[in-house]
Amino acid sequence: MEKQYVKELIKAMSSIKDAGTFESFLHSILTPAEFEEIPKRLQIVKLLMKGVPQREVAQKLGVGIATVTRGSRELKYGNNVFQKVL
Repeated sequence: MEKQYVKELIKAMSSIKDAGTFESFLHSILTPAEFEEIPKRLQIVKLLMKGVPQREVAQKLGVGIATVTRGSRELKYGNNVFQKVL
C-alpha cells in the first residue's frame, strides 16, 4: 500500500472531531464485517492489558486464538501505542 494513501486516510480520520460523523465515516469505508472486527481488536488488547488469559479472551469475544495471539504479540513487541491511547 502506498504511504501516501495511508497518510491521506490518517489525515481524514484525524480531522473528524464529532463521534457521530466519525462513525458514519467508518460505516462508509468499511464492510459490515470490518466494522464489527475493529472494535473486537481493541477489546482484545484491553482485556490482555488487564491480564485476562488469551483463551478466555478468545472465548469471551468469539474470535480465534490466532487473532488474540496477534494482539498479544503487538503488546509484547509493538511500539506500545496502546498504552498511549487507552
